[in-house]
Amino acid sequence: MQEKIKKAAELIKNSRFCIVFSGAGISVESGIPPFRGENGLWNTYDPSFLDISQFMSYPIESWKLVKEIFYDFFGEAKPNKAHQAIAELEKAGFIQKVITQNIDNLHTEAGSKDVLEFHGSSKELVCTNCAARYSKTIVNEQEVPLCNQCHALLKPDFVFFGEAIPEPAGSDSFAAGMKSDVVVVIGTTGEVMPACNIPYYAKQNGAKVIEINPEKSNYTTQITDIFLQGKATEMMERLYHEIIQT
Repeated sequence: MQEKIKKAAELIKNSRFCIVFSGAGISVESGIPPFRGENGLWNTYDPSFLDISQFMSYPIESWKLVKEIFYDFFGEAKPNKAHQAIAELEKAGFIQKVITQNIDNLHTEAGSKDVLEFHGSSKELVCTNCAARYSKTIVNEQEVPLCNQCHALLKPDFVFFGEAIPEPAGSDSFAAGMKSDVVVVIGTTGEVMPACNIPYYAKQNGAKVIEINPEKSNYTTQITDIFLQGKATEMMERLYHEIIQT
């Protein structure tokens, strides 16, 4: 494993445009469960409450679950050592951009500056009518948050089923993938469309792919050049020290 760490560190150190592409797995060690797979949220909850038509039709029932999961439960999560290592490597100039499928805002809280949130973020609410924006603190003030300006329903500013990927985050993410020469894939199985295509596009344009996952993913045998099998915190800490100390 140490030899793989060294090779991955060299790729990152010698890159001109290195990006991180993260998924739910990086936040598991912060106490946030993944949506799919073993111990996934969808094994406990029916995901239909995140369908935009369901949400609009049954806002009281939907908001009860949204608040319980994304604000009461997830709201306690803090960045872990993997998020922090990425932020430090960005600060040191080794990582140019972070693309995340996560809506937990943990990359930004850890200190990363150039973050593209492909699926949006839970840190703000947006009006479903006039697009006015509000801090997430309003969730604790109203059972069903409503817009102060037009009194329409508010929703978290992340993608619900049936909604389009937000722009410019979607286009900018694919553009960054196409521009990259090294992609560090962390904590994602490569199943969620269309985000999962970003590493493939990068590979087609000649990028090297470093993958950090506890188990093999859709990427491992298809495009991964170096597979660092293990927890995100452990692998990112080892990578960080190898890059900084050599």
